[in-house]
Amino acid sequence: MAFDILDAPELVEAEWRELARLPHNSLHQGFDWCCTWWQAEQRTPLIVRGRAEGRTVMLLPLELTTDYGLRIGRFPGERFNNVNSSLTSADFLPLDPKASSRLVEALRKALAPQADLLVLDTMPLSLAGAKSPFHAWMTSEHPDRSFQLPLKASMDETIAQLNAKTRRKRYRQQCRRLEALGGFQHYCPDEASEQHALLDLFFDQKSERLAAAGLPDVFRPPQVRRFFHELIDRSVGARDYPLKLHALRLADEERSIVAISGLSRKGDHVLCQFGSIDDKLCPDASPGELLFWLMIEQACGEGAAVFDFGLGDQPYKRSWCTQDTILYDVLLPLSWKGHLMRPTLAAIGGLKRAIKRNAVLYSWAQRLRSRLVR
Repeated sequence: MAFDILDAPELVEAEWRELARLPHNSLHQGFDWCCTWWQAEQRTPLIVRGRAEGRTVMLLPLELTTDYGLRIGRFPGERFNNVNSSLTSADFLPLDPKASSRLVEALRKALAPQADLLVLDTMPLSLAGAKSPFHAWMTSEHPDRSFQLPLKASMDETIAQLNAKTRRKRYRQQCRRLEALGGFQHYCPDEASEQHALLDLFFDQKSERLAAAGLPDVFRPPQVRRFFHELIDRSVGARDYPLKLHALRLADEERSIVAISGLSRKGDHVLCQFGSIDDKLCPDASPGELLFWLMIEQACGEGAAVFDFGLGDQPYKRSWCTQDTILYDVLLPLSWKGHLMRPTLAAIGGLKRAIKRNAVLYSWAQRLRSRLVR
């Protein structure tokens, strides 16, 4: 396989969209997701194309950033990606160690003039049953895991995997408390203007809660907000979509929105990108949990196979999920600077992982972070 470097996505749009439709390629490396990010952040695309026998069999969409004095090639989307992958063709066979080494050496040769280090983060060993071509190089476990709930044909069958009796009881209690306030609605508008309005409300809700917790608002930068608004425009009318907003809306005069979630869908995989709540009106009703019930129930009815709660270990995710996926970071040095910094970056990742998996250390780190933000 031979690699070349492109900086114009339109040159490979047809091949890219064809690869992106395959179930073993992550939606975060899809054409719309990557191009929207590059445009919003005003970044120059860096697309690695692998060709064999005259056709494209692998794509690696990247962008260059500068950190620690290094030119680092990484996936577009940064912290807003959940699970990443390279894009490979349907007949891209699992690589033995020798073939994997040849692939990485060819990749290094192609990228060396552009970057000092290639960082491919939050990658699973395999996706939809297909082993990653970087499987042998996944030596650094990512600090966070992702969490999934397999979906069945009905909500009853799905929650049977959990503590179904307790789950149903909580659902009935939540419904009764909201009915006492006049009722509620699972609100997912088709109109782009209403979707944009929900997204702006999500930004407000999230900012308020993060400020109350003393945490930085990662959604505040205008380019990040442009990114998500553009994803909505690219999702209108599509069965598979990069972003669609769902909400729990009260039936009061103000039609108050008390919970919002942003979902992506690719094939039978539904992924939660983010969420927020406004529990001032109904703090005892757990509106966020109720919205998840309604979204999961809808996904079951629409034939989805997996509801993915995304990256990060939170109690509410563990209460819903029966599976978790270990993710890895691949650090490939491309220059002598990259070789020198790789052990340091791997150690930083290991320290983050150790802190997040120790409840006392993580609580202390969160308090320190809060003080620094304030």
